[in-house]
Order: sequence, then C-alpha cells, then structure tokens
Amino acid sequence: MNILMVCLGNICSSPIAEGILTYKTKKLNVNVDSAGTAGYHIGAPPDERSIEIASKYDVDLKNQRARQFNGNDFNKFDIIYAMDKNNYAHLIALAQNEKERNKIHMILNEVNPGLFESVPDPYYGGKHGFLEVYQMLEKACEKIAKQIE
Repeated sequence: MNILMVCLGNICSSPIAEGILTYKTKKLNVNVDSAGTAGYHIGAPPDERSIEIASKYDVDLKNQRARQFNGNDFNKFDIIYAMDKNNYAHLIALAQNEKERNKIHMILNEVNPGLFESVPDPYYGGKHGFLEVYQMLEKACEKIAKQIE
C-alpha cells in the first residue's frame, strides 16, 4: 500500500503525518510519503519545530525533503490524505477523473468521519501549535494503521 500525506509547503504537518504513519506501519508493507501543493520549500527539510516535536515521540523526520505534489502521484499512491480543506480542494481540482478523486481524503475524517476538519497550520505559531498538530495526526494515523493491519 502507498499513502501520500499532503499539506501546503510540505515542511510542517504532512512530514509529521508521514513520520508518524511510517513509524506505526514499519512492520507492514506500507510506503508513506508526503508532498506540498505549493513549491515553496522544494528540497528543504521539515521545519525544525516539526523535527523537534516528532523526535520527542521517537519519530525521525530528519531525512525527509519537501517536494511538490504532481499528477503522477495519482498513479503512485493508493490513498492521498489532505491536511486541510484548501489542500483538499486543490487536489480535487488536479484530479483528472473519478478514480483519482476517490483517492483523496481529509486525514481528520479518520478520527471524526464526515466533518472535514482541517489540521491547523502551525507554521506561524509557537511550539504548542506543533504539539497540537502532532497529537491530532497521531490519533488519525493510529486509526489508519489499524485499518491497514
């Protein structure tokens, strides 16, 4: 199974989600990646605050590098999780057909089905925002991992 996590710049929430789900599925046949809908940070590592909060839970993000989502990702991935409503809408707009649209999901719908809640962008906030995002994504990734088992 191939799963893609998507946020805007691919340096805050989607790298955290990638790291958590990779950690939770390391004994399973799952490939997890992340991307951004924008190309602001291509090649950059995750935000230091993302790396720091994840490392407190033994989740290593240091080898990740930001990349931009592209149309080929629809072919490579079975499920694509958007972190928020804006990125969800962007991905839906990029989808060429119903099959591609059906791959796109809001990650927090795993915890609160059908509510289409967004993971808040912690970029302009302090460390507490990154902890809040980590905790939200940990719950969602726990549900995803259990579904895969």
